Amino acid sequence: MRIFLTGATGFIGSTIVPELINAGHQVLGLTRSETGAQALITAGAEAHRGDLEDLESLRRGAAMADGVIHTAFNHDFSNFVAICELDRRVIEAMGSVLVGSDRPFVITSGTGMGNAVPGQPAIEENFNPNHPNPRKASELAGVSVADRGVNVSVVRLPQIHDRSSRASSPTPSNWPVRRESRRMWVTDVNAGRRARPRYRPSLQVGFGEAEGSSRYHAVAEEGVPVRDIAEVIGRGLKVPVVSLSPEEAPAHFGWLSAFVGYDMPASSAQTQERLGWHPTGPGLIADLEQMQYS
Repeated sequence: MRIFLTGATGFIGSTIVPELINAGHQVLGLTRSETGAQALITAGAEAHRGDLEDLESLRRGAAMADGVIHTAFNHDFSNFVAICELDRRVIEAMGSVLVGSDRPFVITSGTGMGNAVPGQPAIEENFNPNHPNPRKASELAGVSVADRGVNVSVVRLPQIHDRSSRASSPTPSNWPVRRESRRMWVTDVNAGRRARPRYRPSLQVGFGEAEGSSRYHAVAEEGVPVRDIAEVIGRGLKVPVVSLSPEEAPAHFGWLSAFVGYDMPASSAQTQERLGWHPTGPGLIADLEQMQYS
């Protein structure tokens, strides 16, 4: 198969490229720059020049492929509503090319879209179209193109991490805490979710192994308290951790407070059963303990 992959040189996409190639697929990766194009070629993929604002470039890439995996996302979280609306347009643009075919279209969302009962883990079957989180725009776009006959699957992501500071934004090293006056500040809330995503099994499911318009959770740990995250980072930076109440958080964290304040545990039990996938590797705290904080 020839797969059109957006975000091909990003934190997530760059791990998907070799996995797809090793599975025998050809990869056509979206990139904005010559540096990105050379990185894709070196990895054994083809480069397709364009970006998320150039919807025609996305349509061309999708038209040349047997399937599409969409992992690109503008990480300007200070303008979250606008970037979620951009993702909606991106999904609708690529989906329009896939209408009338069985080509799978795997899109990306967040595990928070599966939360229904406060304090209970998000599950795959839950989706509230009236969810207050603007990220719902991605899944609403997926529903829209699925209604037109496109074979859509959604991979919902938690916070993705490794042992470097290069992780999906906001990164583990800057999301829950902020270093100031040689102190680490953290709100007294919890936040769940962590795993590395699995797109290739979802892509295979899209080719008839299960029904389309399915949702999957790329989750290993159901929940990791923010305080635990802050404390391990504080130890790494050799600074104390200072608590803030939820009421104090917005003045200190600014736009980050919305992410810090969400309580979003998530389960991947259904995903693991359907795909035969079982997450491996270290958890978030173990990765943070191995980071080079110097």
